[in-house]
Amino acid sequence: MEITEGVRFDSLGLSQEILRAIEKRKLTMTTPVQAGCIPPMMEWRDVIAKAPTGTGKTFAYGIPIIEHVDTEDESVQAVILSPTRELALQITDELRDLGEFKPGVRSVCLYGGQPIGRQIDMLKKRPQIVVATPGRLADHMKRRTVRVDTAKTVVLDEADRMLDMGFIHDVTRLLDRMNKRKNLGMFSATISREVMDIAWVYQRDAEEITVREDEQNKPDIKQFRMDVAQNEKADAIAKILKVTGFDRAMVFCNTKGSTERICKFLQLRGVEAECIHGDIPQKKREEVMNRFKEGKLPVFVSTDVAARGIDVDDVDVVFNCDVPDENQDYVHRIGRTGRARKEGVAVTLVADYPSKMRADDIALRTHNEIVPVKFDGDGRLVVIGQE
Repeated sequence: MEITEGVRFDSLGLSQEILRAIEKRKLTMTTPVQAGCIPPMMEWRDVIAKAPTGTGKTFAYGIPIIEHVDTEDESVQAVILSPTRELALQITDELRDLGEFKPGVRSVCLYGGQPIGRQIDMLKKRPQIVVATPGRLADHMKRRTVRVDTAKTVVLDEADRMLDMGFIHDVTRLLDRMNKRKNLGMFSATISREVMDIAWVYQRDAEEITVREDEQNKPDIKQFRMDVAQNEKADAIAKILKVTGFDRAMVFCNTKGSTERICKFLQLRGVEAECIHGDIPQKKREEVMNRFKEGKLPVFVSTDVAARGIDVDDVDVVFNCDVPDENQDYVHRIGRTGRARKEGVAVTLVADYPSKMRADDIALRTHNEIVPVKFDGDGRLVVIGQE
């Protein structure tokens, strides 16, 4: 079933507690994926949803989960699997917002990189909702610090990404253990062969929801490409930020080393920037991400690890400091801007011929127009050929 429009939240038969939480977020209309998924999940039906990044998938399954939680029951009632710790933390935050006016709803976030002892202490508080990365959840199950066989709802968020990352065996083992579930929700930007295999084995008569990336749902992102020498990328980013006045930017790099270098170079040019990548301790990563989310950090530099895990509605511009290796990574990177119906800007910096070929291939295969630009004599961006 293809869904193109949202509906009013108050038309879905939701509880007053949930409606109050939604009203606090100043929302009245659902997104299309929420309109398609909330009713069948409220009826305990399996759902497989294909929808672009940034279309409100967390609320699409989070609202039915919070509605279904029996606060008198201290067993695990819902399990949400996420490919990355950043996304897991984001999901947990949104679930806590949704459950603000329903006392007794407890959730826990389990992920690698945080001391397992602290997570064991949180599990002793008997949460009904477990949000987890597959590897860390498997660790807890081996230690017998959590029981998930009581779960009634299981959700795989960013299912394509999770299976692409090699978690398929962890995911299937976990699903086999959660055999008392009433419904399984699978949410994905793309429906890969692996996603279809999981659906075929573990779902029954699933409601299939598709939200096309049409003009209504597709982010409004102006995309540019700039040819610039490798050692001048930080200068170009700093110059664009100064000329445009953009004060909220994400910069993506392909490697940890590149992330560190571009962050230091930006700092040397007076740009307030911080970076995260896999070698930075989790506590520090969370501090940097929270500063950016709260608007206290203008420029956030990262590897692709955070491309799906940070949910901010008002990023002015995304810089691809390196052209990504995968087409989907390009889509997810630039999808951090142009959200909540706002116009966004993405600038890809190209330093050599192979990078130019990759950028051209991305434009062709993702059906995006990436316009070549350069600086004019006054330091403003101008489209090449229209000077």
